[in-house]
Amino acid sequence: MEFNRSSRMFQWANGLLLGVVAFTMIAPLLHLAAVSLSAPVYAGAKLVYLWPRGFNVNVYRSIFRMEQLWRALEVTALVTVLGTALHLALTSTMAYGLSRPKAPAKKLIMRFILVTFIFTLPLIPNYLWIRTLGMENTLLALFVPGAASAFGVIIMKTFFQQMSSELFDAGKIDGCSEFGLYARLALPLSKAVIATLALFQAVGLWNAYFAALIYIRNKELYPLQVLLRSLIVQEDNRIGGAAAIREMVTPEMMKAGVVIFATLPILCVYPFLQKHFVKGAMLGSLKD
Repeated sequence: MEFNRSSRMFQWANGLLLGVVAFTMIAPLLHLAAVSLSAPVYAGAKLVYLWPRGFNVNVYRSIFRMEQLWRALEVTALVTVLGTALHLALTSTMAYGLSRPKAPAKKLIMRFILVTFIFTLPLIPNYLWIRTLGMENTLLALFVPGAASAFGVIIMKTFFQQMSSELFDAGKIDGCSEFGLYARLALPLSKAVIATLALFQAVGLWNAYFAALIYIRNKELYPLQVLLRSLIVQEDNRIGGAAAIREMVTPEMMKAGVVIFATLPILCVYPFLQKHFVKGAMLGSLKD
């Protein structure tokens, strides 16, 4: 009886602690949403906290009229989709090859992969490499250099090694080649791990801005996060200043609305992958 009472107390305390941590993470987003949906008199006086006051949507009317924001959104969406697809293709094929028992030199290749955990390419050599390959000032520079990751290869390799060898033997008896085993057996059974890695890569590409600052010169190719940085950090009024004046909103409201505009799409993707997230992370991180 005493054990059950202690267990319930621990669960309540643990749930309360996790709830507080979760609230501290979501509170800034709620505050920005409230500011963007409030009347200028309350937002300008900093009287808005977690709930809008004097509800209005003038900020989003201004945002929806910014052609540069929509162009940046298209660039970010394209980079995220292409980069995630390329990442999954390279990571899964490399991991499958290294997971096969008769793969040549797989121990040596794994050592090379593990080295990338310790050593990374410095900025200047990385820039020279991108320029030499002709990817400077192109969207390729935003997702090709990081298309394959050591973390993803190790996770998927471990997962593939946990699959039953009898299953692959049965596939060979049915006439499947190695590519057939990979495409018809390995991939369909690894949806949880694929969804987890896709979520990691998509969020990383969606939020990335440093690569665009270094490699992109053409403003037409700026992703959403670079444009967001110019609004918030550099306070570039050329992007939204005229629209804000026309709709009678404060700069703080405009910045809050743009942050919500940039964050909402990737938040909408998460619920579709969340059910695979914990399962994929755990299955790919354990080995018999």
